[in-house]
Amino acid sequence: MRPAQSFKRGYTMINGKVREEYDQHGVAVVRDCISADWLAVLRDVVEQDIEDPGPYVHRYEAEDGQGRFHGNLRLWETNSGFRDFCLNSPLPEMAAQLLGSVKINLLYDQLFVKEPGTPNRTRWHNDQPYWAMRGWQVLTFWITLDPVTLDSGAMEFIRGSHRWGRWFQPEIFGKGPGIEQYERNPDYEPIPDIDEMRDRYDIVSWDLSPGDAYVFHALTVHGAGGNLTTNVRRRGYAVRYTGDDVVYDARPGTNKGLRSAEHADGDLLDSSRYPVVWRGSRPI
Repeated sequence: MRPAQSFKRGYTMINGKVREEYDQHGVAVVRDCISADWLAVLRDVVEQDIEDPGPYVHRYEAEDGQGRFHGNLRLWETNSGFRDFCLNSPLPEMAAQLLGSVKINLLYDQLFVKEPGTPNRTRWHNDQPYWAMRGWQVLTFWITLDPVTLDSGAMEFIRGSHRWGRWFQPEIFGKGPGIEQYERNPDYEPIPDIDEMRDRYDIVSWDLSPGDAYVFHALTVHGAGGNLTTNVRRRGYAVRYTGDDVVYDARPGTNKGLRSAEHADGDLLDSSRYPVVWRGSRPI
């Protein structure tokens, strides 16, 4: 059941500063945008998925045999709590305001849990090359259920990289059962060794508290370190939304688990797979 109307409306979260940072830099932070009630829902369903994962689970092998890195995607399709959050939380309205879009579709959701002592890094990448869609109005909200610092795996972003016009070849984020290398796309390029040239880039990061969120464009280059703490979990939950100009794209090299057999190249996303969750000034 959806929490009582204690969740916050999106228009109270997206002010001019957040919109300007998102448009100019490709990333911003929205503080205290997820209510305690919604956080309680997410904590419950995250633990459910760790205990009994949905069908798209990634069981990444822990580097050096240490810690645990649990990943999963498309959780909303099989878990009513994730579904309720993706459709009925403040996020669809916030996405509409940030994208300047009349219509918002849910693309998919994704879970990233790095338990204490998990050294696995999340490699530098931008998201849109992984996804079977094209268009400019695409963003992610990355929500934390725990205090997040660089020591526990806070995300880092290269400001302005969403406007580079560069699509980097997708690569896997770790080894594990069923994890396959990505098909090569000749239109993609290898990502530079950013860590070797950090001083050349405008790299930013923010500590987060539970209920805060990063919001970033699908072409913004980002990555994250491992969780090097001994007693702080890092439960991150990402929800991806699209706006008016986005259509399906059947190009090679995308994540097979995110493709749709129901869509042809150039189709609108509107469907049960990519539902419309906001239209005009109201939720669907």
